[in-house]
Amino acid sequence: MTGESLDWLMFNELLDKSGQSAGETDTGSPQKPADVPLVLPILPLRGMVVYPLAALPLRAAQPRAVRLIDDAVLRKSSVGMVASKVPQKDDPGVEDIHTVGTIVTIARQFKSADGVVNMIVQGTERFRIVEVISQDPYIVARVELLPEPWESSLEIEALRRNLGEGFAKIAELRPDMPDELAQMIQSIEDPRQLTYTIATYMRMDIDDAQRLLEMDGLPNKMLFLLQLLNKELEVLQLGKKIQSVAQSEMEKIQREYFLREQIKAIQRELGEADEQQIEINALREKIAASGMNEEARREAERELDRLAKMPTQAAEYSVIRTYLDWMVSLPWQKTTPDNLDIAHARRVLDEDHYGLPDIKERIIEFLAVRKRRHELQISESAAEPAQESAISTNQVAEDPIRREREGVILCFVGPPGVGKTSLGASIARAMGRKFIRMSLGGVRDEAEIRGFRRTYVGSMPGRIIQSIRRVESRNPVFMLDEVDKLGSDFRGDPASALLEVLDPEQNREFRDHYLDAPFDLSQTIFICTANTLETIPGPLRDRMEVLQLSGYTEQEKLKIAHGYLVPRQLKENGLRPGEVTFSDAAILKLVREYTREAGVRNLEREIGSICRRLVARAAEGKVTLPFHVTPEAVAELRGKPRFYNEVVERTETPGVATGLSWTPFGGEVIFVEATRMPGAKGFLLTGQLGEVMKESAQAALSYVRSHAAELGINRRELDKSDIHVHVPAGAQPKDGPSAGVTIVTALVSLFTGRKVCPDVAMTGEITLRGLVLPVGGIKEKVLAAHRAGLKRIILPRRNQPDLDDLPADVCGSLEFVLVEHVDQALTAALSPSTRGKAKSRNKENKRIARALT
Repeated sequence: MTGESLDWLMFNELLDKSGQSAGETDTGSPQKPADVPLVLPILPLRGMVVYPLAALPLRAAQPRAVRLIDDAVLRKSSVGMVASKVPQKDDPGVEDIHTVGTIVTIARQFKSADGVVNMIVQGTERFRIVEVISQDPYIVARVELLPEPWESSLEIEALRRNLGEGFAKIAELRPDMPDELAQMIQSIEDPRQLTYTIATYMRMDIDDAQRLLEMDGLPNKMLFLLQLLNKELEVLQLGKKIQSVAQSEMEKIQREYFLREQIKAIQRELGEADEQQIEINALREKIAASGMNEEARREAERELDRLAKMPTQAAEYSVIRTYLDWMVSLPWQKTTPDNLDIAHARRVLDEDHYGLPDIKERIIEFLAVRKRRHELQISESAAEPAQESAISTNQVAEDPIRREREGVILCFVGPPGVGKTSLGASIARAMGRKFIRMSLGGVRDEAEIRGFRRTYVGSMPGRIIQSIRRVESRNPVFMLDEVDKLGSDFRGDPASALLEVLDPEQNREFRDHYLDAPFDLSQTIFICTANTLETIPGPLRDRMEVLQLSGYTEQEKLKIAHGYLVPRQLKENGLRPGEVTFSDAAILKLVREYTREAGVRNLEREIGSICRRLVARAAEGKVTLPFHVTPEAVAELRGKPRFYNEVVERTETPGVATGLSWTPFGGEVIFVEATRMPGAKGFLLTGQLGEVMKESAQAALSYVRSHAAELGINRRELDKSDIHVHVPAGAQPKDGPSAGVTIVTALVSLFTGRKVCPDVAMTGEITLRGLVLPVGGIKEKVLAAHRAGLKRIILPRRNQPDLDDLPADVCGSLEFVLVEHVDQALTAALSPSTRGKAKSRNKENKRIARALT
């Protein structure tokens, strides 16, 4: 049982009807509040509120509402109208309606053929429902009137004027509001009637409308309505501003479009082409001359056809234009001719880098194969008949046999500072190719490799296609630096994207997401660099030819310093050749006491620092050039040494053994220290050791306990002692099985009192039976021992083939002891005990035994 509001057209028609037609009833003058009975039929209203002193068109369609209206018209009685709390409910009950409403009289009503009643009601006074008497066939309730007395004042007059002016502004901004309504509002002098009339025809929330009706005090009502009026006015003004901006922009676009069409028409009449057509024709010519493959050409022409039909002011025009610029600027068929002179390539490689025979031989092999294939192609072409040899260049390029694996994919693995990155530039210079270097350290987004799809704003190709375009050649030497430091996250896995790039069988049709067309990378030489292979995924590592670069020996560093580092630092610091010279002893002092590294990066820094300090002192007049740097001058210019030969000092005490370890930065010398104290077979490991190294230490202890008698160890001392094994440099993580021999040696030295020889270092994995198993990183470990000044190296016998990779000068200065069992290692590592030392050791053992008991 609800009522619904009529629109403005129906309201005007009902007001303007003259006479009474069939089904139309004039109910006469509305009743005054004094004549209102205390019992009223209640008509719930859906989504609206009727106010006193205001006329409002309504429509009733529910049967209960129609019956209520018919009874009210028949009895010429008033009706109580209240707002429903649930506007979505078609037939609200007593609990679904507000208790405060408005008493209305039906001024005019008209029933249509379908039974719907259209009417105009006039509000008279507020009321509150006191008691519901009946709900069938409609709600009947006992009510009490809520009169609103008011007195004229300056505040009410000011509010009345503000309400009238505000509503007039709103009427100007709302095209659906007729001028007659605004004039009627302006003519109302009664503040109460003005308030309710404006509230009737103003947009407001149903809760605010009901709150306004229930509010007591006319000034409060007017002030609350004025706030709602100002809010509505701000919304309308902002909407008008937005509409004005949008309309002006639309008019500007339309005006530009019409002007451009007129320009095109004028140019057609004059026989001239417009700028857009000239641009389209130029792009079409570039596409034809670019030499792109068939699929790429079709994609480019399709986008070009779209561009030709699109106005230049369209948002997508610049996107397609940028895409076509990328397509026509790529070197689809541009290559750099290879310099196949083997002697020239070897000379260039030797000029830039000392040593590295494996790397240089691999490049020479590649050039020799290229040269041989080129000679075979020339001989085959000369032997073929003239009609068969007239084959287009494109057909030769598409021959799968001739195109098979033209590029090469290498991976240089080694510690920092050994020349991996600079070696790539030397290879490019030796072959006469362009050089590209792209650092992959920290790259986590797959789009960095394969590009961004064109659906994104500001998208572009990946860094590989960008670099190829920059050098304008599709067969450069492309260095992917720090490939072992790639990351991955929610944006993708760059290492997986590199699988296609570094696969010789796939990269001839590398498909960048932005281009969406295949690009041939098969003639590109890809060179990756890494410090370690452990972090490179297996599938990616399988696609590369791995070449290991180990650290340099002292003699190699000496020659590199004289041949490369010193001349470069002299030039960078403004010195002429010969103004600063270094003696061999000075270079060796820098190597041994100031750097101690696998590469030569820090050595070059030290040389540069000495050169700068000499330049500064020469400017102050403290030294004169030329200057010859001696070991004494190094100590004066660089201060106290940073590294010392501490092997002898550490191994002076039994229980300390010297081991060798491998790190991504080269080999390192480590010390294993063991001590014991009274206890009950406790075993403590410190030094930030990994799980594998802890297990190796447990195996070493188990071997020592099970062979104590054979090793000359007092069983009682062993059982009554707690053992603590520590590997210094505790801030650095350590792991791996290669310290097994070293730990056994330290434990045996501790319990027998025999010192470890100070010039001995060892590596190898042990088993519970005492067998010594092979380990990796032999070359790096031996070079670290050589740098530390050690003379005898204990290695597993099965690592003997690895000694062939060592430089001749290193092998000549070291003694290698190859062992199969840990007993052989102990014999070579532990010094023989003298009688005096044995007595001293016996006294010490007795003292410890007394303490244990």
